[in-house]
Amino acid sequence: MIENAYLMGTYTPQPMYFSSGKGCWLKSEEGDDYLDAISGIAVTNLGHANDALNAALVAQTHKLWHVSNTVHIKEQQLLGEKLCQLANMDKAFFCNSGAEANETALKLARLHGHKKGINNPLVIVMSGAFHGRTLAMLSATDSPNARNGFGPLVEGFLELPFNDINALNNLGERKKDVVAILIEPIQGESGVKIASPNYLKALSNMCSDNDWLLMLDEIQSGIGRTGKWFSYQHYNIKPDIITVAKALGNGFPIGACLASGKAATLFTPGSHGSTFGGNPLACNVALEVLNTIEKDNILSNAKSQGHNLLNQLKSALKNIPQIREIRGIGLLVGIEFQQNIDGIQSYAMSNNLVINVTRHKTIRILPALIMTNEETELLVSKLKKSIIEYFSREDQ
Repeated sequence: MIENAYLMGTYTPQPMYFSSGKGCWLKSEEGDDYLDAISGIAVTNLGHANDALNAALVAQTHKLWHVSNTVHIKEQQLLGEKLCQLANMDKAFFCNSGAEANETALKLARLHGHKKGINNPLVIVMSGAFHGRTLAMLSATDSPNARNGFGPLVEGFLELPFNDINALNNLGERKKDVVAILIEPIQGESGVKIASPNYLKALSNMCSDNDWLLMLDEIQSGIGRTGKWFSYQHYNIKPDIITVAKALGNGFPIGACLASGKAATLFTPGSHGSTFGGNPLACNVALEVLNTIEKDNILSNAKSQGHNLLNQLKSALKNIPQIREIRGIGLLVGIEFQQNIDGIQSYAMSNNLVINVTRHKTIRILPALIMTNEETELLVSKLKKSIIEYFSREDQ
């Protein structure tokens, strides 16, 4: 029996150790192959043990792992330039995780507010949001399970219904203290809920009209996941701030907060920092991630395989009455059920498939962006078999 005797009980892992991986596949200690349909939760976009990333990592370990930000770091400058060009932004700040990137965005929003003379600045956040597990980001997150027991929460957030334009137009007196909107264009943790183009455009217009910052959390939806570098690029909007992490390092910890215009010049020396943020090792790996995505035409594959996956899922699962909706964009897909499906992961594991369930009712599919036609067909086949077996179990 597998036990985490010396680990804090923050997770409920499947009874499985993986010893290695390659591409879209993981190998158990017993030598069995499993199709990975979650990529470490939208992290290993280029698959496991990618040769180009391995080479970049090893080469950098022989040169320099870390120096402090008291000196210029060439790899950091190169990565900042590349990211800003891809995202159409002006400046980058590097950290170690998505939650840290969102904390950075929050600090920029508050600086923006105080510069305008607003003493108690408010940041609008959305129902169903998930922005991280620091105390401030818990306060911006709509997840009772994540928040439970950690009060008092941080003030300064105003929650509105997701995808509801009318709620934006009925802020009343609270509007005078708003300084920014923080939103995930696609709510991954909430079940792959996609903001409508009209809604995002309304948010963008409201920020422009009121001198608010439009801050997009692209931590899960960025770095090619939707078939474009960032999901906002599917729409005709221009954010002030973008946060990224997860797939930026393909598993090597790194996050970034990107800013443009007035937001890019708010920080001054000493106003923010990170000991490990932007070190040569992390930045060199992340730079190779971006270069490999370009070189191998990964965005095109994510787009085409995303269409392929969504169409195959809708066809294969159309006669399963427990399914409420199948939705997605690129290789970010959610299968929402009418009822709680906790426990379905073990049925997938028995079919050598690794999946994830979020908010108890949605299977979230996040395969590597290098998926082939054959692997997409296999994923759909294994998933359909697992769902049928789950709903045929004797304990229903």
